[in-house]
Amino acid sequence: MNTLLPRIEIESAPQPSAAVIWMHGLGADGNDFAALVPELDLQGCPPIRFVFPHAPSIPVTLNNGYVMPAWYDIIGGAGDFARREDAAGIARSAQAIEALIAQENSRGIPSNRIVLAGFSQGCAMALHTGLRHAQKLAGIIALSGYLPLAAAVAQERSPANAATPVFMGHGTQDPMVTVDRAEASRAFLATLGYDVRWHTYPMPHSVHPREIADISRFLRDVLGT
Repeated sequence: MNTLLPRIEIESAPQPSAAVIWMHGLGADGNDFAALVPELDLQGCPPIRFVFPHAPSIPVTLNNGYVMPAWYDIIGGAGDFARREDAAGIARSAQAIEALIAQENSRGIPSNRIVLAGFSQGCAMALHTGLRHAQKLAGIIALSGYLPLAAAVAQERSPANAATPVFMGHGTQDPMVTVDRAEASRAFLATLGYDVRWHTYPMPHSVHPREIADISRFLRDVLGT
């Protein structure tokens, strides 16, 4: 991919030596989580560059073909995901995210100082891309989503990220991605030996203040100096 995704970049301080690449959910854009940066307690962390890419707009089958920002198409309902996932769309977005990682590498931030984060569809992309990335990442933050193309993970995952910590946060009242679906992803990752740090919150498909505090602690843990 020759062209990087359009994106918002926010630096917590000059000369960042770490990065967080954060993917938004279906129908949103990078602005959706950019406003969260000032709410994070990053004391003890080095300067961080937060990168919030905008997904391309594509027709989404589940929404009657309506064109909206999406990392991949949603072809069927909840009962159809395992059989009808958009593998080609997921692969295209993973390539675009890999290009953003390479951009940070070229700016002097190694992969082991990069966290991939995402919400909902963005969560799916953070997990999909992070588990397959060829170099070790600092961590993965997976919010209100699930692991896509799970059947291929065991064969396609990278040994470099076998021990990379994974923060998973989910709302117990989520009507969009039910908590049991997220728990199934968590359990599957645990069977593969991943260090999954699971958190639930009394919320729907959204972000909870306590979750922001937990994300801050996770970033201090994996990026702290």
